[in-house]
Amino acid sequence: MRIAMLSYHTCPLATLGGKDTGGMNVYVRDLTRELGRLGIHVDVFTRSQDEHVPHIVHELGYGNRVVHIPAGPEEPKSKSDIAKYIPEFAEEIKKFAAERNIVYDVIHSHYWMSGLAAEALSDAWGGTPIVHMFHTLGEMKNRVARSEDERAGEDRLDGERQVLRRADRIVTATVAELTQLRFLYKADARKLVVIPPGVDTSHFYPIPADEAKQFIGLKPENRMVLFVGRIEPLKGVDTLIRAMSCLDLQGLHRPVHLAIIGGDVSVSYEEMSAEMKRLQAMCDELCMGGMVVFLGKRGQDTLPYYYSAAEVLVMPSLYESFGMVALEAMACGTPVIASEVGGLGYLVQNGETGFTIPDSDPQMLCDKLSALLADNARRVEMGRRAAEYALDYEWGKIASQVVGVYKEFLVGEQMV
Repeated sequence: MRIAMLSYHTCPLATLGGKDTGGMNVYVRDLTRELGRLGIHVDVFTRSQDEHVPHIVHELGYGNRVVHIPAGPEEPKSKSDIAKYIPEFAEEIKKFAAERNIVYDVIHSHYWMSGLAAEALSDAWGGTPIVHMFHTLGEMKNRVARSEDERAGEDRLDGERQVLRRADRIVTATVAELTQLRFLYKADARKLVVIPPGVDTSHFYPIPADEAKQFIGLKPENRMVLFVGRIEPLKGVDTLIRAMSCLDLQGLHRPVHLAIIGGDVSVSYEEMSAEMKRLQAMCDELCMGGMVVFLGKRGQDTLPYYYSAAEVLVMPSLYESFGMVALEAMACGTPVIASEVGGLGYLVQNGETGFTIPDSDPQMLCDKLSALLADNARRVEMGRRAAEYALDYEWGKIASQVVGVYKEFLVGEQMV
């Protein structure tokens, strides 16, 4: 079985925490590796963003490749700037396959722009089946947007609807996402299937806290609240900072600080994103001092140490289709406090593996943080349950479900 995996706007090998790197990168990378373990050949096609990086890279194991396709300038561009290069992207993939005499059994596309490329490829290849995953939805993004700049444009909304019409199967992360597609997009229910993302439990597992703290340079007596994700308004980091400013530190007896992984802190102030500037200014206004530390990007190899060293991971998002960061933290035995939005409301078991709370409610978040930080026994028990619960999402189990979708088309089953 050969799969053409499309991740047009972001490379699965990119360092996490950047503007367009996050859960989708992890999903594509880890699914491809697991498919390789199952003996399935996968070529991951992504737009080349650096002419100095080899166009074909073997970093996913089992003979599977990441193919950087030149489409437009080979440099980073915003998503709004690269939509016009989708036809060129598809043409170059067609050339790649033709030169190597490769026939793909299924096209698996991610995000709406990849879905449009998948349509062009399927048409050129005589109707190759398309399995698609959106990861995030423009209509949901618009529902929580705080400004016009945060809204998804009509090109994205139209593109998402076009992909829904053309794809043969749509993989949704949760029942919540399936429902959103049904009611906001009028999607054909017969095309929709729920398969959650997975977690690599050979990489994300509980590390003794003292060892994890030593690795990341944290003193044994210090306590860390952790955020991991992109620095954008949708992630609700401002709510977390306000909640931290409300903590009664004297009542907690030991120092507590907030570590924020994400964004680029190596650039000058002028080059920082507007959201990073806003969050840093908020810390100054609230006189947070050294209580909040912006760490910038971190590689996947170090994340298990940060998760294991943290007292709690917080995801105060306004919208998450699933929340892979929460799953990774849970696999490391760390309880999670998350907004009860999208997939997070399904993933985090309230009162068992952490807490779910309303979004944009810093006082409620402060109360839950205080409760966990003040009750070590409860925090440890929640972490134990979280690690146990995460085993149900081990990638071997999830990838088998995805393969089941591929096989529907290989055996000639028709849509009912």
